[in-house]
Amino acid sequence: MRVPILMPQLGESIAEATVRTIDIQVGDTLTAGQDVIEVETEKAVMDVAAPAPGQVVEITAKVDVSYPVGAVLGHIEIDDTAAAELGITASDPAAEPGGATPPQPQRQTAGTPDDAARSHFGGAAPDEEISASPTEVTPTVKGLPVPAKAKGATYISPRLRARMAELGLNAADLAGLPGSGAGGRVTVEDFEAFMTELEAKKRTAASSMRIAVADSMRRSWTRPLATVGTPVALDAMLAHRKACDPRPGPTLYAVRALALALAENTATAGRLIGNQIVHPPAIDIGFAVEVDDGVLVPVIRDVDQTPLRDLVPLYSGLVEAASKRRLPGEASTPPGIATVTNFGTFGIVWATPIPLPEQNLVLGLGHGRPRPEWDPETAGWKPVTEAEMTLSFDHRILDGGAAGRLLARIAELLQSPEEL
Repeated sequence: MRVPILMPQLGESIAEATVRTIDIQVGDTLTAGQDVIEVETEKAVMDVAAPAPGQVVEITAKVDVSYPVGAVLGHIEIDDTAAAELGITASDPAAEPGGATPPQPQRQTAGTPDDAARSHFGGAAPDEEISASPTEVTPTVKGLPVPAKAKGATYISPRLRARMAELGLNAADLAGLPGSGAGGRVTVEDFEAFMTELEAKKRTAASSMRIAVADSMRRSWTRPLATVGTPVALDAMLAHRKACDPRPGPTLYAVRALALALAENTATAGRLIGNQIVHPPAIDIGFAVEVDDGVLVPVIRDVDQTPLRDLVPLYSGLVEAASKRRLPGEASTPPGIATVTNFGTFGIVWATPIPLPEQNLVLGLGHGRPRPEWDPETAGWKPVTEAEMTLSFDHRILDGGAAGRLLARIAELLQSPEEL
């Protein structure tokens, strides 16, 4: 009896994944749960497992091709015992005694955006045919470079928006396109000339990670964002860290201090929905980890209730998993209520990071540098290690004063690291 190897649901917001490696061949004997295909989503690299013990009889998946959730990637032949354990009978749709490939969701290549959305999630649009051929998903966002040579599109007509939708583009992609129409309107002719110009330029394909980051930042920028900053002395933290085994990283100190400060007033990490501020149910804090062509944000749960020493192994394990792009689902979904980013590791002194769309706060830690400080007790100068700390926030939730007080409280907590 033949059963399919299907593209699994890899996350609640993930509808497709790209095949990166195929670790099996026709004729291989598999065990139940054995990793057979490695796939990549916009967030992580994951494995597809064999649904049952059996022999590989067909592989329909292709490397570097994207497939939607539920698509057939191959088939294995299983015996009656394995079928019985899985509860599969000859009449079950999952069983294919005749070797026929079951219908798979097929993206619509033409039609309205609503039709395409229904097709993407497996539902047929009214005029759509369901194909039995293996589904291949063509990325809709190309990540084309846009020359910054003008003030950009100020008005986009419905006709032009429809044309952009066909190509998977959004208004941000036209930020550098000057319009020749009345009042700076971008005409269809402007747009087509722009696209022709791009075709003649050197281009590289944007990775799924880069597309995800770009979309996230585009959505974040729809809000009024602001940043405040303050210098913070690191000497107490560095001395405490030196005496610890294992040693927490500076980022983890900031994560813990931010969590304690937010726990004192959860409204500061709330989200404005309509005319209400929704408080977070838990103090879950994310931290930025640089990976190939992007950034991942692992999340530590209930940071305010977990002492610093107990956070060290959790933090180290998540950093390692993120660097391999193999974060467990519970480490990223749901997202945290705020993020800490240590841009000081790159030698950067000051920055204005942008909060994620699901958050209204991001705490930044700059590069520590020695500087002189006046000591009134000795009436002389003494050397200290100091870094700039920034807090970027949704200005609808916090004003400058509230953000400044929150930042000052975080700096104060960092001066007593033994209490973290």
